[in-house]
Amino acid sequence: MRYPTPAIFLSLLLVLVQAQAQEPVSACGSLQNGYGPFDYLTQKEKLPIVEQYHFTPEVEMLVRGRTSTSIGADLHYTLMAFPNHHRALQAMVRLGARLHTPQPVGAAFSVECYFDRALRFRVHDTTARLLFANYLFQNQRNKEALGQMEVASADAGDNPFTHYNMGLMYLEHQTFEQARAHAHKAYELGFTQPDLREQLERLGYWP
Repeated sequence: MRYPTPAIFLSLLLVLVQAQAQEPVSACGSLQNGYGPFDYLTQKEKLPIVEQYHFTPEVEMLVRGRTSTSIGADLHYTLMAFPNHHRALQAMVRLGARLHTPQPVGAAFSVECYFDRALRFRVHDTTARLLFANYLFQNQRNKEALGQMEVASADAGDNPFTHYNMGLMYLEHQTFEQARAHAHKAYELGFTQPDLREQLERLGYWP
């Protein structure tokens, strides 16, 4: 029996380590894909081919599939190409809720897995993380949802839209101090929509 030389063995080991470093092993599958993966936030020029043939208005509204009889299959294709496609993530959540299942027909993964994939792909995508937090809230997993909110808060930076949405989510779940803090930040950064402030005023949490 011939054994690999030390040089060949080290080369093989290096290839293995590099492959493992490129993408963490996950039960929710590899992010590698024939088309993509692309970033929904920064690679908009890649969207038309996916949205024209898979994420059509009828698919988004859960009316019917575009390329198959399964809406879930078209949403799956969209989220393989764009793991952090915010509207497709929302549609997958709604489809799971409509069918009363964690893994809709035609989807290769559970709804939660699609969030895992989105956040592995773009860990600092605060919109995807807030959508995940909202999904967890909807499933009465409040402690996990608040944990996701804390991560989103650390990544929000000077984005007034993100702070405003976080304020609304905290308010909805009666976490009033955090809602007020994010409201203040949003308005300091120039956000003008008054609804959050007015709701906090009515509850006695403003200023």
